[in-house]
Amino acid sequence: MTDFAAAQQRILARRAARTAQLAAETSLLQNTRTAQLVRLPPALRVVAHQTLNLWDTVKSPYGTSPAFRVGQVDAELLDEELLNLLTNQAGEGLKLFGAHLKEEWGDEIGLLLRGILWKLAIWDHGASYGASLQGLKYIDARGDGSTTIQRGPSAWQKITYGLLTVGGRYGWSKWTDYLSNAENSYDVEPSPMLLRLSRLTTLAGTTHEVAAFASFLVFLYNGRYRTLADRILRLRLVPGSNQTNRQVSFEYLNRQLVWHAFTEFLLFLLPLVGIGRWKRWVARAWKKAKAGIARLRKGQEAIRSEDDEDMEKVGELAFLPERTCAICYEDQNPAAAGGEQAAIAATAGANTGIVGNASTDITNPYSANPCGCIYCFVCLAQRIEAEEGEGWTCLRCGELVKQCKPWDGDVLVAEDEGRKRVGGSSRAVSEGSRPGSRRGVVWADELVEREEEEEEGLGRKMSIVEPMPVEDEDEGYQEGG
Repeated sequence: MTDFAAAQQRILARRAARTAQLAAETSLLQNTRTAQLVRLPPALRVVAHQTLNLWDTVKSPYGTSPAFRVGQVDAELLDEELLNLLTNQAGEGLKLFGAHLKEEWGDEIGLLLRGILWKLAIWDHGASYGASLQGLKYIDARGDGSTTIQRGPSAWQKITYGLLTVGGRYGWSKWTDYLSNAENSYDVEPSPMLLRLSRLTTLAGTTHEVAAFASFLVFLYNGRYRTLADRILRLRLVPGSNQTNRQVSFEYLNRQLVWHAFTEFLLFLLPLVGIGRWKRWVARAWKKAKAGIARLRKGQEAIRSEDDEDMEKVGELAFLPERTCAICYEDQNPAAAGGEQAAIAATAGANTGIVGNASTDITNPYSANPCGCIYCFVCLAQRIEAEEGEGWTCLRCGELVKQCKPWDGDVLVAEDEGRKRVGGSSRAVSEGSRPGSRRGVVWADELVEREEEEEEGLGRKMSIVEPMPVEDEDEGYQEGG
């Protein structure tokens, strides 16, 4: 610690010596220049003196004395981000009392938050939170620069800074909103005075933007005053200590660039590799490994006896009724793969269920080949195509499905002279059928109901009724005539 303190003292002594030497050289140059320009008229002498001083400042490597341009800009950005975070949090909290409060009192919320930040940062510590994170602080730059002692901002500078950055923003925002509402009002025509004030406000805003842009360009050149308010009040951001690092760390930026490049490369590579195929391969390998472990535990004979007792394979969603598409049900109920009990527990109290939901009924039925289980055509075709020829495991029976075909069960064919009905229990073929008939799909229970209705209709025969006698009006007219 003693050596470090001695090193800091030597650094300060060298800086003071360098500053004194530059001040001596500047004083000598000024005296020489004054002697050279003494013959000129007073007005021209002042203009020439200021022009030569500006030229010396431009060409001198120490004239601008840049102090953390990047750090100062980052400090301003950090302050704005902090204000946005606080504003969003305040808006989320006010939603509990009413959704309209954030929109109606947004300016007042910003005024309150800026006032609190100004009091806790600028007034108490002489630096904003963003400047403190960058290791910077405000100093009073109204001196001539001959002394090396850095004075903090005075009370009136802090108060004026708060009035400009806090009260000034709030007043300007409310004034522009008032003018905009008055000009765009449909009830009252804007008066000439209001239009004149609007033009003056627009001119003032444009002038401020141009002045702020010019001030920022000058800041990029000499690095002294970051904003227009800092330039007016002569407040500078300087390092708070001699240990402040002037080098900008790009470690975080490099990590972000590497991560974004890696994710973009994965997004480009995964479709080419076919991650779904590898996933299915790993799932099948895991099932085979589990089956092998089960054989080792129970023995081959126990496994064979179980296979003899239950030769039929059972899928994950074998408990679903026939009219429900297992693929649609699985997409709407991810927890259904755990079995019937898990599906009942997951869908309890919800709109989706095991039986009788329109969103899971089969539309345009197609049967899987070779098991014959029925699914929606779009669902089944997409699953088979996604497997890329390796086969898809049926959710009902557990068979490996590689093809599908139109469902040929419970089809009703209507023809001109007869009909051909193909059902689960009966089949009637009419004579004189033609190939150009229409086909419709019905369920087995609906077909049974139709058969019962037809049998009842055939059982009731129509009775023959004698025609009632009707008098001939023409004959009666002739007899009367």
